[in-house]
Amino acid sequence: MNHTMRRILIILLLTIVFGCGGKKEPLPDAQTIVDKSIEASGGALYQSSEISFTFREREYRAYREAGKRVLMRLTETDTARIEDLLSGSSFERRIDGNLQSLPDSTKMSLAEAVNSVHYFAYLPKGLNDAAVNKTYLGQEKIGDSEYHKIQVTFDQEGGGTDFEDVFVYWFHTQTYHPDYLAYQYNTNGGGKRFREAFNPRWVGGIRFVDYRNYKYSGPLPVSELDSLFLKDELEFLSLIELEDIAVIPGNYN
Repeated sequence: MNHTMRRILIILLLTIVFGCGGKKEPLPDAQTIVDKSIEASGGALYQSSEISFTFREREYRAYREAGKRVLMRLTETDTARIEDLLSGSSFERRIDGNLQSLPDSTKMSLAEAVNSVHYFAYLPKGLNDAAVNKTYLGQEKIGDSEYHKIQVTFDQEGGGTDFEDVFVYWFHTQTYHPDYLAYQYNTNGGGKRFREAFNPRWVGGIRFVDYRNYKYSGPLPVSELDSLFLKDELEFLSLIELEDIAVIPGNYN
Protein backbone atom coordinates (compact mmCIF):
# COMPACT_ATOMS: atom_id res chain seq x y z
CA MET A 1 0.00 0.00 0.00
CA ASN A 2 1.53 3.31 -1.00
CA HIS A 3 1.87 6.35 1.25
CA THR A 4 -1.11 8.21 -0.21
CA MET A 5 -3.46 5.25 0.18
CA ARG A 6 -2.29 4.73 3.76
CA ARG A 7 -3.06 8.35 4.62
CA ILE A 8 -6.55 8.11 3.11
CA LEU A 9 -7.23 4.92 5.05
CA ILE A 10 -6.08 6.51 8.32
CA ILE A 11 -8.28 9.56 7.71
CA LEU A 12 -11.30 7.35 6.99
CA LEU A 13 -10.72 5.29 10.14
CA LEU A 14 -10.36 8.39 12.29
CA THR A 15 -13.53 9.86 10.80
CA ILE A 16 -15.45 6.68 11.59
CA VAL A 17 -14.07 6.41 15.15
CA PHE A 18 -14.62 10.02 16.16
CA GLY A 19 -17.86 10.28 14.23
CA CYS A 20 -19.33 7.30 16.04
CA GLY A 21 -17.98 8.42 19.39
CA GLY A 22 -19.46 11.89 19.08
CA LYS A 23 -22.91 10.79 17.98
CA LYS A 24 -25.44 10.56 20.81
CA GLU A 25 -28.81 8.94 20.61
CA PRO A 26 -31.59 11.43 21.46
CA LEU A 27 -33.43 10.87 24.71
CA PRO A 28 -36.86 9.28 24.40
CA ASP A 29 -39.63 11.87 24.30
CA ALA A 30 -41.69 12.00 27.51
CA GLN A 31 -44.81 13.18 25.70
CA THR A 32 -44.64 10.31 23.20
CA ILE A 33 -44.29 7.77 26.02
CA VAL A 34 -47.31 9.18 27.86
CA ASP A 35 -49.35 9.22 24.65
CA LYS A 36 -48.52 5.56 24.04
CA SER A 37 -49.35 4.72 27.65
CA ILE A 38 -52.79 6.33 27.47
CA GLU A 39 -53.51 4.59 24.17
CA ALA A 40 -52.37 1.24 25.60
CA SER A 41 -54.59 1.66 28.67
CA GLY A 42 -57.90 2.79 27.21
CA GLY A 43 -57.31 5.70 24.85
CA ALA A 44 -60.45 7.44 23.64
CA LEU A 45 -62.63 5.18 25.80
CA TYR A 46 -61.73 7.30 28.83
CA GLN A 47 -63.62 10.20 27.29
CA SER A 48 -66.46 8.28 25.63
CA SER A 49 -67.51 6.22 28.66
CA GLU A 50 -69.21 6.65 31.99
CA ILE A 51 -67.10 4.98 34.68
CA SER A 52 -68.10 3.90 38.17
CA PHE A 53 -66.42 1.94 40.95
CA THR A 54 -66.45 1.41 44.70
CA PHE A 55 -63.53 2.44 46.90
CA ARG A 56 -63.59 1.93 50.66
CA GLU A 57 -67.37 1.50 50.72
CA ARG A 58 -68.06 4.66 48.72
CA GLU A 59 -69.29 4.80 45.14
CA TYR A 60 -67.50 6.97 42.59
CA ARG A 61 -68.76 7.94 39.13
CA ALA A 62 -67.34 9.97 36.24
CA TYR A 63 -69.91 11.21 33.74
CA ARG A 64 -71.09 14.27 31.82
CA GLU A 65 -74.07 16.39 32.65
CA ALA A 66 -75.17 19.39 30.57
CA GLY A 67 -71.90 19.06 28.64
CA LYS A 68 -69.72 19.27 31.74
CA ARG A 69 -67.45 16.59 33.20
CA VAL A 70 -68.66 15.56 36.66
CA LEU A 71 -66.74 13.56 39.26
CA MET A 72 -69.06 12.19 41.93
CA ARG A 73 -68.57 10.50 45.30
CA LEU A 74 -71.58 8.90 46.93
CA THR A 75 -71.69 8.09 50.64
CA GLU A 76 -74.71 6.29 52.03
CA THR A 77 -75.23 6.07 55.77
CA ASP A 78 -78.11 4.72 57.83
CA THR A 79 -79.69 8.16 57.87
CA ALA A 80 -78.55 10.03 54.74
CA ARG A 81 -77.42 9.92 51.13
CA ILE A 82 -74.47 12.30 50.62
CA GLU A 83 -73.42 13.29 47.09
CA ASP A 84 -70.18 15.20 46.55
CA LEU A 85 -70.04 16.61 43.02
CA LEU A 86 -66.96 18.17 41.39
CA SER A 87 -67.24 19.81 37.97
CA GLY A 88 -64.18 21.82 36.92
CA SER A 89 -63.49 24.15 39.86
CA SER A 90 -67.10 24.02 41.05
CA PHE A 91 -67.94 21.79 44.03
CA GLU A 92 -71.22 21.11 45.75
CA ARG A 93 -72.52 18.71 48.36
CA ARG A 94 -76.10 17.44 48.42
CA ILE A 95 -77.61 15.54 51.33
CA ASP A 96 -80.77 13.66 50.39
CA GLY A 97 -80.95 15.90 47.33
CA ASN A 98 -80.67 19.17 49.25
CA LEU A 99 -77.78 21.52 48.39
CA GLN A 100 -75.61 22.31 51.42
CA SER A 101 -74.04 25.65 52.29
CA LEU A 102 -70.37 25.04 53.12
CA PRO A 103 -67.35 27.26 53.92
CA ASP A 104 -64.89 27.62 51.04
CA SER A 105 -62.20 25.81 53.03
CA THR A 106 -64.48 22.80 53.48
CA LYS A 107 -65.40 22.80 49.80
CA MET A 108 -61.73 22.86 48.85
CA SER A 109 -60.85 19.95 51.14
CA LEU A 110 -63.76 17.82 49.93
CA ALA A 111 -63.04 18.62 46.28
CA GLU A 112 -59.40 17.53 46.69
CA ALA A 113 -60.47 14.25 48.27
CA VAL A 114 -62.92 13.46 45.46
CA ASN A 115 -60.50 14.47 42.70
CA SER A 116 -57.60 12.46 44.17
CA VAL A 117 -59.46 9.14 44.09
CA HIS A 118 -60.68 9.70 40.53
CA TYR A 119 -57.22 10.83 39.40
CA PHE A 120 -55.46 7.65 40.54
CA ALA A 121 -58.26 5.39 39.32
CA TYR A 122 -57.90 6.52 35.70
CA LEU A 123 -54.13 6.76 35.37
CA PRO A 124 -52.47 7.37 32.98
CA LYS A 125 -55.39 9.40 31.53
CA GLY A 126 -54.79 12.59 33.54
CA LEU A 127 -51.15 12.92 32.45
CA ASN A 128 -52.13 14.88 29.35
CA ASP A 129 -54.07 17.57 31.20
CA ALA A 130 -53.17 21.09 30.11
CA ALA A 131 -51.31 22.04 33.30
CA VAL A 132 -49.05 18.95 33.30
CA ASN A 133 -45.32 19.21 32.57
CA LYS A 134 -43.39 16.04 31.73
CA THR A 135 -39.61 15.45 31.92
CA TYR A 136 -37.77 12.29 30.88
CA LEU A 137 -35.39 11.17 33.67
CA GLY A 138 -33.88 8.03 32.15
CA GLN A 139 -34.35 4.29 32.05
CA GLU A 140 -34.32 2.02 35.09
CA LYS A 141 -34.66 -1.70 35.74
CA ILE A 142 -37.15 -2.93 38.33
CA GLY A 143 -37.23 -6.68 38.73
CA ASP A 144 -36.86 -8.25 35.31
CA SER A 145 -38.32 -5.31 33.38
CA GLU A 146 -36.99 -2.04 31.99
CA TYR A 147 -38.87 1.19 32.61
CA HIS A 148 -38.92 4.76 31.31
CA LYS A 149 -38.84 7.15 34.28
CA ILE A 150 -40.80 10.37 33.78
CA GLN A 151 -41.28 13.24 36.21
CA VAL A 152 -44.55 15.17 36.25
CA THR A 153 -45.00 18.66 37.68
CA PHE A 154 -47.87 21.14 37.36
CA ASP A 155 -48.36 24.74 36.34
CA GLN A 156 -49.85 26.94 39.03
CA GLU A 157 -52.58 28.04 36.64
CA GLY A 158 -54.88 25.08 36.11
CA GLY A 159 -52.82 22.82 38.37
CA GLY A 160 -55.22 22.93 41.30
CA THR A 161 -54.44 23.73 44.91
CA ASP A 162 -51.79 21.00 45.01
CA PHE A 163 -49.88 22.25 41.95
CA GLU A 164 -46.59 22.04 43.86
CA ASP A 165 -46.82 18.23 44.12
CA VAL A 166 -44.22 16.22 42.20
CA PHE A 167 -44.96 12.84 40.62
CA VAL A 168 -42.68 10.26 39.02
CA TYR A 169 -43.96 7.40 36.84
CA TRP A 170 -42.21 4.24 35.69
CA PHE A 171 -43.56 3.15 32.26
CA HIS A 172 -42.78 -0.37 31.05
CA THR A 173 -40.64 -0.06 27.91
CA GLN A 174 -42.65 -2.74 26.08
CA THR A 175 -46.25 -2.38 27.30
CA TYR A 176 -46.04 1.34 28.24
CA HIS A 177 -48.17 0.63 31.32
CA PRO A 178 -47.29 2.74 34.40
CA ASP A 179 -46.52 -0.10 36.80
CA TYR A 180 -44.99 2.12 39.50
CA LEU A 181 -45.40 5.70 40.63
CA ALA A 182 -44.16 7.95 43.40
CA TYR A 183 -45.21 11.38 44.54
CA GLN A 184 -44.44 14.12 47.01
CA TYR A 185 -47.37 16.12 48.34
CA ASN A 186 -47.50 19.21 50.55
CA THR A 187 -51.02 19.24 51.98
CA ASN A 188 -51.81 17.99 55.50
CA GLY A 189 -48.18 18.15 56.56
CA GLY A 190 -46.79 16.68 53.36
CA GLY A 191 -45.15 13.35 52.65
CA LYS A 192 -43.75 10.95 50.07
CA ARG A 193 -45.42 7.86 48.67
CA PHE A 194 -44.46 5.01 46.36
CA ARG A 195 -47.09 2.80 44.71
CA GLU A 196 -46.75 -0.60 43.09
CA ALA A 197 -49.56 -1.55 40.70
CA PHE A 198 -51.03 -5.05 40.94
CA ASN A 199 -54.17 -6.93 39.89
CA PRO A 200 -54.44 -5.36 36.41
CA ARG A 201 -57.75 -6.04 34.65
CA TRP A 202 -59.69 -4.75 31.69
CA VAL A 203 -63.25 -3.48 32.01
CA GLY A 204 -65.01 -2.11 28.94
CA GLY A 205 -61.69 -1.74 27.14
CA ILE A 206 -60.04 0.28 29.93
CA ARG A 207 -57.20 -1.01 32.10
CA PHE A 208 -57.62 -0.67 35.88
CA VAL A 209 -55.14 -1.60 38.61
CA ASP A 210 -54.91 -1.71 42.39
CA TYR A 211 -51.88 -0.44 44.35
CA ARG A 212 -49.67 -1.40 47.23
CA ASN A 213 -49.03 1.93 48.89
CA TYR A 214 -45.72 2.64 50.68
CA LYS A 215 -44.47 5.70 52.54
CA TYR A 216 -41.04 7.23 52.98
CA SER A 217 -39.96 9.97 55.38
CA GLY A 218 -36.29 10.45 54.45
CA PRO A 219 -34.36 12.97 52.35
CA LEU A 220 -34.25 11.11 49.02
CA PRO A 221 -36.29 12.69 46.21
CA VAL A 222 -39.29 10.72 44.96
CA SER A 223 -37.43 10.00 41.72
CA GLU A 224 -35.09 7.71 43.70
CA LEU A 225 -37.66 5.76 45.68
CA ASP A 226 -37.48 2.82 43.26
CA SER A 227 -34.01 2.07 44.67
CA LEU A 228 -35.47 1.77 48.19
CA PHE A 229 -38.35 -0.33 46.91
CA LEU A 230 -35.89 -2.80 45.38
CA LYS A 231 -34.10 -3.06 48.74
CA ASP A 232 -37.40 -3.46 50.62
CA GLU A 233 -36.68 -0.28 52.60
CA LEU A 234 -40.06 1.41 52.19
CA GLU A 235 -42.75 1.19 54.86
CA PHE A 236 -45.95 -0.50 53.72
CA LEU A 237 -48.91 1.78 54.38
CA SER A 238 -52.09 0.48 52.76
CA LEU A 239 -53.81 -1.23 49.84
CA ILE A 240 -55.61 0.87 47.24
CA GLU A 241 -58.26 -1.43 45.78
CA LEU A 242 -61.12 -0.64 43.39
CA GLU A 243 -64.22 -2.81 43.43
CA ASP A 244 -67.42 -3.13 41.36
CA ILE A 245 -65.87 -1.37 38.36
CA ALA A 246 -68.36 -0.65 35.56
CA VAL A 247 -67.79 1.07 32.22
CA ILE A 248 -70.78 2.20 30.18
CA PRO A 249 -69.70 3.23 26.67
CA GLY A 250 -70.94 6.09 24.57
CA ASN A 251 -72.30 8.62 27.07
CA TYR A 252 -69.27 10.55 28.26
CA ASN A 253 -68.85 12.81 25.23
